[in-house]
Amino acid sequence: MTWWTVVRFAHVLSAALWVGGQLTVSLVVLPLARRLLDGERRAGVMRAVGRRFGLFTGAVFLPVQLGTGVALAWRKGVTWASLAEPGYGRILAAKLVLFCAVMAAAGLHGWATGGGRPALARAMAVTALVGSAGVVLLAAALPAT
Repeated sequence: MTWWTVVRFAHVLSAALWVGGQLTVSLVVLPLARRLLDGERRAGVMRAVGRRFGLFTGAVFLPVQLGTGVALAWRKGVTWASLAEPGYGRILAAKLVLFCAVMAAAGLHGWATGGGRPALARAMAVTALVGSAGVVLLAAALPAT
């Protein structure tokens, strides 16, 4: 095992925790909260879950993803120009663009939730979740060169 294996592991683990957390909240916590809690309690629980997940995202997920992603790209010799090349470069470029869109959707979700815009908040939550799955798909599609 090399140092780079650990870096790649941290990158993949962080992504798995992020997407897994989104899926857990969307498919497990929210449906149970809707079924078991009245509106006021549900709102309080989901606000607390959202804040905690947002804290995790800002304090752990983003720094790990950005740090390990940049390190892995550097090791692979990725340049701005190489992102336009067929294969690895274009897939990585698509992954990066989608990752930025997911982060924007997640930020808009938090803003809409805090601003009392439930329809927009829900749309952005779904957008972030689907986009996150797309980021994982693109990561899996990267050629192992």
